[in-house]
Amino acid sequence: MGVLMFRAYTIASGKGGTGKTTVTVNLGTSLAQLGKETFILDADIGMANLGLVLGLESVPVTLHEVLAGKASVDDAIYEGPNGLKVVPSGISLQGFQNADPEKMKDVMRDLIGRSDFLLIDAPAGISKDGVVALAIADEVILVVNPELSSMADALKTKILTEMVGGKVYGAILNRAGMENTELRRHSVEDVLGVRVIDMIPEDANVRRAAAYKTPVVIKYPTSGASRAFRRIAADLAGSEYKEEPVKVQEGFVDRLARTLFGGATR
Repeated sequence: MGVLMFRAYTIASGKGGTGKTTVTVNLGTSLAQLGKETFILDADIGMANLGLVLGLESVPVTLHEVLAGKASVDDAIYEGPNGLKVVPSGISLQGFQNADPEKMKDVMRDLIGRSDFLLIDAPAGISKDGVVALAIADEVILVVNPELSSMADALKTKILTEMVGGKVYGAILNRAGMENTELRRHSVEDVLGVRVIDMIPEDANVRRAAAYKTPVVIKYPTSGASRAFRRIAADLAGSEYKEEPVKVQEGFVDRLARTLFGGATR
């Protein structure tokens, strides 16, 4: 179990498609469930997805307007599940063009000063915007899939983090298959030279929850992925993880989703 020492974590991956935004949203929601004042920030101002997965794609003010000097940070903070505070980036290319990435540091520092936890959803790849997120956080959490290309990109991100004076807290192995899980954990640790905080299993409920624009920890709280997210949140918060069985009523839309996507919903 971890000890609470740091408050700002950048969630990074090196490549797109690893589930970085899903991790940010569900980890943030789980920390908020623990009673922690938690903010999540979409630092990917070019390919913003965080607002989309929470149904905030049409909000009037986003990080784009803040970085363009047209609004204050307070105007771009929205309420998410369990009291989670969300600062989305906009999805318009015009807003992206007007945004000044140099102001990102000030926004991050402002949010760190008012929260127990700030989770920063970093841009994929190696870019100037991404370096700011790696350098300003207390520590970086790498999101890795169990495949060679993902691990190679995560290794580059780790090296870049250390080059800019940042520190890697550990890696989350996302979409892990159930076979040879210990072998995979040790392989990732050997390649990256950091500990695997936890493994999030391949779970169809994550896609189902996304269709509702709701975090899986809210929609399917007893699913394998949800349990993993809560374990990681407890690790970050330095609290004991307690699994409580939750009864979830299945409605018509749930049954339809189960039919379309297959598998059990919890």
